[in-house]
Amino acid sequence: MSEHQVDRRRFLRTAAAGTALTSIAAIPVAAAPVAAAPTAAPDSRPSAAKRQTATLRWLGTSGWRIDVGARTLLIDPYLTRFPTGLFTGAFDPATALTVDTSAVAAHVGKPENVFVTHTHWDHFNDVPHVATTTGARVFGTLTAYHLGLASGVPTAQLSPVKGGEVLEFGDYSVEVVSALHSRNASYSMAFPGVRTSPAVPAPQTIADLPEGDTLSYQVSVTGGPSVFFMGASDFVERNLRGLRPDVAMLALPSSTATHDYVPRLIEALDSPAVVVPVHWDNFETPLQNPPIVAPADAQRLTAFEAAIRQVAPRTTILRPQYATPYTF
Repeated sequence: MSEHQVDRRRFLRTAAAGTALTSIAAIPVAAAPVAAAPTAAPDSRPSAAKRQTATLRWLGTSGWRIDVGARTLLIDPYLTRFPTGLFTGAFDPATALTVDTSAVAAHVGKPENVFVTHTHWDHFNDVPHVATTTGARVFGTLTAYHLGLASGVPTAQLSPVKGGEVLEFGDYSVEVVSALHSRNASYSMAFPGVRTSPAVPAPQTIADLPEGDTLSYQVSVTGGPSVFFMGASDFVERNLRGLRPDVAMLALPSSTATHDYVPRLIEALDSPAVVVPVHWDNFETPLQNPPIVAPADAQRLTAFEAAIRQVAPRTTILRPQYATPYTF
């Protein structure tokens, strides 16, 4: 554990604690004070000129836009938010896939990379459109690769990953983490399975988009913060050890099926300075603030935040607003 890591996380926590929960604006990560070392040693930290920040905007569900300087990357951009009956008790697996091109264009900018945690519709639906209209490269499981091909994304824009890869992009790097999808009260999930070939018709309904295995991602800005992103509320504990993110976007648990979800997760990530709950909003309503949350989800969100405070009292919890810039 480096002295710089400890100091940066302390500074993020302190700065966030003094800011309203709907905004952490321009937190100067690089300006954190450094405690005096007992012996004089060469300073290997990046120079001030090389230190960078990242500005993040929540796109609802587990979706994010991350801007590092003039460069943009996306995590699970789902902006169409069409109704399936999921939040009204009339869920229809035959709901047709559609894309709200105006909503997508209003929020994604000019991304160079898109990272997909898994291929359920509320994570993957808009990804082929983003790729074909912006030229962005798509990273995801082999299922995401096959679904992308079937949806008309050129092979040259699709990069399958499994977990364990550490990808270098200059101003930032991305570590791919093998993860798990959340379990419902029946210890199962919607649309399990994988897509083993692109040689079938393009997906037409939400049932045509299986889970397809699940990944998490850690984005590390060169000379700046590291940010961990979940797309579903389960994880492989040993895969998280050593990541030590400054900021963690953690998915609201969908049930109590996962043993000790919060304590194990927070401990494995070494109590991040800032935790941002995600995947708690009603993603079948427009992307307008304040986010709409179903009554049952509101109760679970309150309990989730309380559980985080109990195991990590020094961690700042930020409940995000849509499309609001948070700069770390």
